[in-house]
Amino acid sequence: MNSLTDLREVVDVVIGVDTHVHTHSAAVVDAATGGVLDEITVEATVEGYAELVEFANNHPMLRAWAIEGTSGHGAGLSRHLLEMSEIVIELDRPKRAARRNGAKSDPLDAIRAAREAMARPRLGTPRTGGERQALSVLLAARRSAINASTEAQLQVFSLVIAAPEPIRVRFRRQKLATMLNTAANLRVHAAWDTETTSTVVALRTLARRAHAMLKEARELQKAMLAIIRSWRPDLLQEFGVGPIVAATVLCAWSHPGRIHSEAAFAMLAGVAPIPANSGQVTTRYRLNRYGDRQLNNALHTVVQIRIQYQPATRDYVARRTAEGKTGREIKRCLARYVARDLYRLLESGAATA
Repeated sequence: MNSLTDLREVVDVVIGVDTHVHTHSAAVVDAATGGVLDEITVEATVEGYAELVEFANNHPMLRAWAIEGTSGHGAGLSRHLLEMSEIVIELDRPKRAARRNGAKSDPLDAIRAAREAMARPRLGTPRTGGERQALSVLLAARRSAINASTEAQLQVFSLVIAAPEPIRVRFRRQKLATMLNTAANLRVHAAWDTETTSTVVALRTLARRAHAMLKEARELQKAMLAIIRSWRPDLLQEFGVGPIVAATVLCAWSHPGRIHSEAAFAMLAGVAPIPANSGQVTTRYRLNRYGDRQLNNALHTVVQIRIQYQPATRDYVARRTAEGKTGREIKRCLARYVARDLYRLLESGAATA
């Protein structure tokens, strides 16, 4: 579906759906004229999904569904429709400026979704479930655990700085990892005053929380590694690609054909150069700050590892530096090369599987 240039060439109606936690609003829009044929609001339940399909069957024509939030509020409806072999198009939430005159309602958003799908030169399909969704939820859980551990470690560091001297002296000249071990083993003494006792209790609690979250993150990483090894082990053979990078790349890529080209994958990752020409200047580009920032971070992680440990990449950096390129420009080029290589590997590997 994402290779089509005009949705109106293959369907008679487009059903736009504005998704929410408890309800979904849908509008049937004529693909030829853009006119609204019918509207409905249903509950976001299995019964509601069936009612929505029955409503669509009242217009017995070739149809496609344009759904906002296929990985969020619309995930259940998207799965239901895909199981029935319906054509489902993925749409992002609209920007506020895209709403004409600030008008906002669920039926209006459903109509806008259908018309936006008809206006797009290329159409996106929803990400798959299965292994990709499993990696997605594990990544989210691990990210939460890492953030909680980092916050607890920073709090330990701050508390040590302001701790009473009998406590602070125990941490003098210690690195953060050692500080956590020391704090986790602190014990309360009856002779201490209230401030000292409370500080020790807080330090011990935070340090043990940091250790628990790190252990949880390691367990989640092992679960991701098992999925990747059974699904796409070839990705782990790439230099600099570990379980977290591989999981991030697979979640963004999802399935063969969803991303139509290397350039589209680079744009998704935010590593494609954006022209910034003006007047007679035709060779100016600016940094791309859009796209999937998690995928962008994963690609730059690979770049950093290759710069540090791969001789061929170090030679490339030296050559480009001698040509007058800055470190930032070199890393951008390397990130595009990594995106290209990973995209080719994913697509070719899926074709041979």
